[in-house]
Amino acid sequence: MKEQQEKYKVLLVDDEPIILRSLKVAIPWDELGLSIVGEAKNGEAALQQIQQTAPHIIISDIRMPVIDGITLMKEVLPRSAKLIFIFISGYGEFEYAREALRLGAFDYLLKPIDHDELVEMLKRARERLDRQKENEQLMLSVQTLSLLARERMLAEFTLGNPRPLQHLVWLENSELEGEYFMAVVRLDDYAALTAQWSAEEKRLWLFAVRNILEEWSLTNGALSIFPFYNGEWILLFPASLNDGKRELGEQLIAGIKRYSKLNCSVGISRSTSGIDQLSTVYPLASQALYQRFYSGQAGVFLEEETAAAGNREVQYPKELELSLIESIRTLNMERMLTHFDEMSVFIEAQSLPQPLAERLMIEMSVVLYRQFEHLNTHNDWSIEGLFSKLNGLGTLPDMMNVLKTTFRDWLEQSHKTAAREDGRSIIEKVQRYIESNYHKDLSIEEVSEVADLSISHFCTLFKQISGYTFLEFVTHCRMENAKYILRSSNVKVYQVAPLVGYQDPRYFTQVFKKATGKTPTEYREEHVKQA
Repeated sequence: MKEQQEKYKVLLVDDEPIILRSLKVAIPWDELGLSIVGEAKNGEAALQQIQQTAPHIIISDIRMPVIDGITLMKEVLPRSAKLIFIFISGYGEFEYAREALRLGAFDYLLKPIDHDELVEMLKRARERLDRQKENEQLMLSVQTLSLLARERMLAEFTLGNPRPLQHLVWLENSELEGEYFMAVVRLDDYAALTAQWSAEEKRLWLFAVRNILEEWSLTNGALSIFPFYNGEWILLFPASLNDGKRELGEQLIAGIKRYSKLNCSVGISRSTSGIDQLSTVYPLASQALYQRFYSGQAGVFLEEETAAAGNREVQYPKELELSLIESIRTLNMERMLTHFDEMSVFIEAQSLPQPLAERLMIEMSVVLYRQFEHLNTHNDWSIEGLFSKLNGLGTLPDMMNVLKTTFRDWLEQSHKTAAREDGRSIIEKVQRYIESNYHKDLSIEEVSEVADLSISHFCTLFKQISGYTFLEFVTHCRMENAKYILRSSNVKVYQVAPLVGYQDPRYFTQVFKKATGKTPTEYREEHVKQA
């Protein structure tokens, strides 16, 4: 069913009642998608009506008592530049009509009024209003895209991808050329929260926290804010606020607690400079958050304090961590248990005192637990429960046995989850969803929710299984359906665009030609000849 056309509002202004009556009766207002919202006998009365009704179109006599039509227009247009004026002029008022056009009138009509001519004039006026509305929507879309693309660019740098999104280099600015530091805000007990929330509740809670952070950032000097992992946001601050790091973190925690009732912790890095250093300071701020599990309560954890916490330097086994992450990502039980044995050997070879050994195991456990979160295969598992088991154990073999037993159980459960719904079936479900909703303004966040995966994991899995990126597959669906419509119907090209998800017909034509090598019109003509 065709979407109901929006009605634009029209104000009639004339000191002759018979003209007002004829205009109301002789013009098919409903068919034109227009609605009369008021009448006025002179310009002074019209000013009051304009304030009350906010019309889109004014049809006015050019010569009236008190305030004439031209004076009315000169009064109103500076405040409402998009307002359309159509003047009615007598034969002896042609110079007035020319003056009106020079000052910004849309058109004029001579008396006696030719109603058919007025109808055509109103159709053109409506087309202008439609174009204005489309342009406003396009600008809003561009602004939204700019914000999302900038966030994506910052996230890619934080992940360590060198020079991501080259085609969006115009979004970069000099904010991060000066010194800055990073704060990572992470919801406490996020896995437990998501187990309680439905998908819609999760979306609303994350949206609410983001709004709280954005509003707070506007008045507290943050350079940028963007979501990173689910339940985690990154804020960047100028180094000039360095002395107030802890206070900033405490304000963030208090604000989120006050307005959402949720608990969070904040890890803050040292200062650095340059956008390419985002991937360097993120691990520092993230590792500072490991102290959350030592303290047992929400708090602000500074990387400088974390680095100075131990009384000796410990060489963190990064290669071993990466190997363990890979074994969990691929659900390889044998490799995971072997790498845990290698961790035990590493700790023993370093002759670490018990406090430092516990610290290393806790840090490694947090990293590995987050890998399960990214895979979205965990159930009601509790990292705090693992820590409580480790607490009080007196020997390294006992502690390693708890780690191996716990992660073995989690990996076995992950195998069962993967057997119920493997990656291919997840992506097939997502593809069906896109094929049913390609004509809408789909976002990668929405589709990741459908897959119940983190955005980064979804992007990787979708590319591996489908061979497309998310945007490429959406475009593919839109183009296939556009080709079918062009082959099977006489729908005009500019009408095809919104049917397949493009509000701008010109942009649709560009994408179609890039995909097929032909414009929509050329494609249709070719297939008509073949038929």
